Amino acid sequence: MKEILQFPQAVFFTALLCSQTLRYVPEDCKDKIVSDEDVLETLLKIFKALFINDFTRQMNILALLPEVKSTYLELLHLQPSKSKITFSCYESENMFSPEELLFHTLGFSITRNQSSLVSAGTGVFVTRGFVPKGAVVAMYPGTVYQKYEPIFFQSIGNPFIFRCIDGVLIDGNDKGISKAVYRSCSRRDQLGPFHMSDVSWLTPVVQNPLAVGQYVNNCSPDKAANVCYQEFDVPECFPIELKQYLPNVTYSHDIQSPLRCVVLVALRDIKQGEELFSNYYTIVN
Repeated sequence: MKEILQFPQAVFFTALLCSQTLRYVPEDCKDKIVSDEDVLETLLKIFKALFINDFTRQMNILALLPEVKSTYLELLHLQPSKSKITFSCYESENMFSPEELLFHTLGFSITRNQSSLVSAGTGVFVTRGFVPKGAVVAMYPGTVYQKYEPIFFQSIGNPFIFRCIDGVLIDGNDKGISKAVYRSCSRRDQLGPFHMSDVSWLTPVVQNPLAVGQYVNNCSPDKAANVCYQEFDVPECFPIELKQYLPNVTYSHDIQSPLRCVVLVALRDIKQGEELFSNYYTIVN
């Protein structure tokens, strides 16, 4: 199985950075592959499609948001001949699987499968369509920890701890204590019918088809990186009805900073059948 960073020993981490290529970006957006606006646009596009695809089960939410309900009803009935997904989903619950919806919305689909690398375990593949350079292709799910928050026990034997440039950590492990912590934090943040995060990435069937980024393997001499990690802070204006698809949650409830997410962005055009590979020690801030 892949490794991002093993956290328990600070000394180990310092030594590791001395021998690896961690790219530090001092100014916001200076070295981003795509802008935050483009990332937000992509997430809103796929999340809105997921919401409409599951429209009949969203009524408890929409009952509390009449203006939002009116907006989505307009989307459902506006130019139905040009929107096979929205029109069909209004007539039939869950007309498309998340993977199919991803393909129809962004032009590609991805899935977890046995990696092409020997002894690498699970990997992520483009199963349909075409990923253009600069496209958001996946998200890194997990509990978000500030650098001063306790994560020692969660990190023991955990190959899914991702460290952002500013020291923020994301625990993308979908098993054991990490799984329990994420579920607990997600339930804590729920506001009535409003779910502030997605827990389905902890299961074999994901609700957000992008939330498999923790299984992207590291590049090798024979397999060059075709995606990179890019940090993204969720803005305050993010629609509350769509937060149910965000695969991240903060460890502490009283954190005032925006929710940190990490997306994976295509470094080149990626064709159907290709496996995604990243460079674990290249993080774009």
